Amino acid sequence: MKYFERLMLSYLKDITDPLLDPLQFTYRANRSVDDAVNMALHFILQHLDSPGSYARILFVDFSFAFNMIIPALLRDKLFQLNVPDSMCSWITDFLTDRWQFVRLGTHVSDLQHISTGFPQSCVLSPLLFSLYTNGCTSGHQSVKLLKFADDTTLIGLISDGDESAYRGEIDRLVSWCSMNNLELNSLKTVEMIVDFRKDPAPLPPVILCDSPVTSAESFCFLGTTITKELKWEQNIRSLTKKAQQRMYFLRQLKKFLLPVKMLVNVYTAIIESVLTSSITVWFAAATARDKAKLQRVIHSAEKRLQSIRTRTSYHKNSFFPTAVSLLNIDQILEMAAASPGVHDFPDLVDCVVSVELGQRRYLRFYGRRRKNRISERFK
Repeated sequence: MKYFERLMLSYLKDITDPLLDPLQFTYRANRSVDDAVNMALHFILQHLDSPGSYARILFVDFSFAFNMIIPALLRDKLFQLNVPDSMCSWITDFLTDRWQFVRLGTHVSDLQHISTGFPQSCVLSPLLFSLYTNGCTSGHQSVKLLKFADDTTLIGLISDGDESAYRGEIDRLVSWCSMNNLELNSLKTVEMIVDFRKDPAPLPPVILCDSPVTSAESFCFLGTTITKELKWEQNIRSLTKKAQQRMYFLRQLKKFLLPVKMLVNVYTAIIESVLTSSITVWFAAATARDKAKLQRVIHSAEKRLQSIRTRTSYHKNSFFPTAVSLLNIDQILEMAAASPGVHDFPDLVDCVVSVELGQRRYLRFYGRRRKNRISERFK
């Protein structure tokens, strides 16, 4: 059955992908968790460049989201997305008239008839939920609704203290969920306020389902810990702690004299994958102290792997650093040609650009024939 579900998944993606909400990141080609987090930060940072602005971020939590789907409503939504009627009928039949029981040891519960929600561990569940919530979008330009399957985030870009659009979109979200049999969990829904204004006045809380939403200093958004100061010490501390805990397995495996190649595979799978989690989001803004913490974990692994170098090039070869280099290379060459004194060095061999988030750009030229170094600073 799993193989057939995967065939249906591929077919459904091909049909529905052009019609999906652009801010839905689940099961989309060339999109990932990193893209969702980067997009959210892009909206926030771009808005905060304007004076007198701040952002309110609502991390929405659903109660039993995958168990509340009504197949009849899903069929109507699939039909609107140009899914063939035969496939709509198969999905509806697949989700209705199911029997379920619970087994604990030798004890088995009575059979229960179920006609709502998705079966557990169903391959189609994330995509079908995305299609079910495809119509849940923001109607105002200053409010962004980001979705990653059932992880929904509402970002209010507030200017001049006017929160009417943000609060109006929250009411629309509550109304839409009520019409589509989805229940919001107000106790687990959290709001975070990013406000860099000097001496801002206390902001009134958001009311969700007649309950005030808890305000948080930080939140783990799709695996990346974001703080209201938009700093990454807490996220990096969490990653290094998790990586150090997994170093135990590497030490134990080395005691059993496993080949170095196998140890490197283990390191890549369970340690490097943690250290590079969403690295394109936070690495550029990480402090030297935080980078040193990451490097200590890598050095500790290198001691156990001895001659093998384990430093990853994931960040260096990823999209954002490469894109920055390509976008700036033409400007660099033009500035180099126009800079006084550069023509005195015919053996110009290296041009290094360091671009970091929220900092100035520096252009440095190195000449091998002469030991002098010319540094030109561009604001």
